[in-house]
Amino acid sequence: MRKHFFSAKNIDDYRKIYRDLAAKGKLPGETQEDFDQRFFLEHIKTLFNLPQKVLDSRIFGETGIEGLRLDFNFGLRLDVPEGNFRVVIGDADTGEKFFDKYISGGRLLSVEQYFIRWHVEVYRDDKKVFSHTLNLKGQKVSLAFRQSAMGDLIALLPFAKEFQKRHGCELSICLPDYICEFAAHLYPEIPQTDEINFKTYATYYPLMVVANCLTVPVDVRNLPLERAGGAILGLETLPVKPTFKPTEPPVTSNPYVCIGVQASATRKSWLYPGGWDIVVDYLKSLGYRVFCIDKNAVETSDSMTVCKPDNAEDFTGDFSIMERANMLYHAEFFIGLSSGLAWIANAVNCPVVMICGFSQSWFEFYTPYRVANRLVCNGCFNDIRVSFIGKKFCPYHGGTARELECQKKIYPAQVIDAINRLIVDKNLTPPVMRG
Repeated sequence: MRKHFFSAKNIDDYRKIYRDLAAKGKLPGETQEDFDQRFFLEHIKTLFNLPQKVLDSRIFGETGIEGLRLDFNFGLRLDVPEGNFRVVIGDADTGEKFFDKYISGGRLLSVEQYFIRWHVEVYRDDKKVFSHTLNLKGQKVSLAFRQSAMGDLIALLPFAKEFQKRHGCELSICLPDYICEFAAHLYPEIPQTDEINFKTYATYYPLMVVANCLTVPVDVRNLPLERAGGAILGLETLPVKPTFKPTEPPVTSNPYVCIGVQASATRKSWLYPGGWDIVVDYLKSLGYRVFCIDKNAVETSDSMTVCKPDNAEDFTGDFSIMERANMLYHAEFFIGLSSGLAWIANAVNCPVVMICGFSQSWFEFYTPYRVANRLVCNGCFNDIRVSFIGKKFCPYHGGTARELECQKKIYPAQVIDAINRLIVDKNLTPPVMRG
C-alpha cells in the first residue's frame, strides 16, 4: 500500500536535518514530493528504530465506508480507498488545518508521534461522508516506552497514570524488560503488555529527543526532564510521585550511604582528581558505611576511565532496579551524578546529592543538594546551539586545558558542604555522634 506522510508542522522549520539529507542528493527521477516523503520516512525510522510492520500493520478502526479505516496507533493513520476522496486533517482544539488534499488509494500517516487532538473529515465527490475527532475516553490505549535510558524512563512513567486519569481510557504500557518489575511495583493499577498489537484505538511512543525534530513536540534540553512527559502526552500538570514501599529489609543494620560514580558516559562523571576518595573518607569519619552501587566498578569511555573509590565498599554488579531501589530506600542518602541511579533514589524518596555541572540546575529533578561550579564554563548540555552528545563532547573547549572544566572543577569542599546541609535539613545524626 502506498504511504503518504504529512506533518502538522512546517517542514521549513527543520531545514537543518532536511538539508543533511538534501546534501546526499535526490534519487534518479525523484520528484520534490518523493524527496519530502523519503525525508519523513527516514526521519521516523532513525528516531524510533521501528520495524516495518509498525507502518504496515492493519488498521482495525472501521468508519462505515468500505476501505476507509482510521486509528491513532502511530500518530494518525488513515487508509483511503480508491475514489474521488478529499481528506482534511486538523487540530480539534485550535481549528488549524494541517492537510487538505484529494487522495485516491493509500495510507496517510502523521509524522508527529505525540498527543494531538486530531480532527478528520473525509469528502467523496465533495460531499462529507465521515468526520471524527480523537476521543480516548473508554478506548483501549497503549503507551510504548521505547526510551532506553533509565533516568528518562523514570521521568516519563509518572505521566502514564496521569494520562489514564485525564482521558478515562483503558491504558496499558509496554516497557523494556529491565524496568517492568519496578514500574509494576509503583503503578500496580496499570497493566503491562509485552507487545503492541495495533488493535488499540491509539498508541503513543513517548520519546525524549535532544534535537529539534518533527516527531516530538520539544527538544528536551529546553525544559526540565520532569515535565517532558507532559509535553509529549499533552498534560499540563505534574503528576503526583508514587509512594515506594520496600520489599526487602536493609542490607545491614549499620547506617550507610550509597554512592554512584558512573554515568552513561565518562564525560558526565565527577572528574576532580581524587574527589571521590576525599568524600568517602569524610563520610567514613562520620561513621557511615559507604556502598558503591554502580553496575561496573570500572568504566572507560571518552578516552577516560572512572573507577570505584578504593575506600568504598564494593556493591557493584548487575542488580535489578528493584534491588537497587530497596537498597536506596534504606540508605541515609545517595551521592551521585546525573544518572539513572539518581533517578531511582529520587523515585524512592532517598535524598540525593547530585554532582553535575554539564547541565543547568533546572534540568534534572529538583534537589537542594545539587553541586556545580557556576564560576567556570558550565551547562552546555542545555545550549541547543551545540551538542554535548557525540564525539565532540566538550563543545566549547574540547582539546584545550579547559576541556570538561564543568565536571573537573567541582571541588570536594562543595560536595562536603552539600552533605552537611542535607544532614542538618533531614535531622540526621551521623553515626559517630550516636550513643
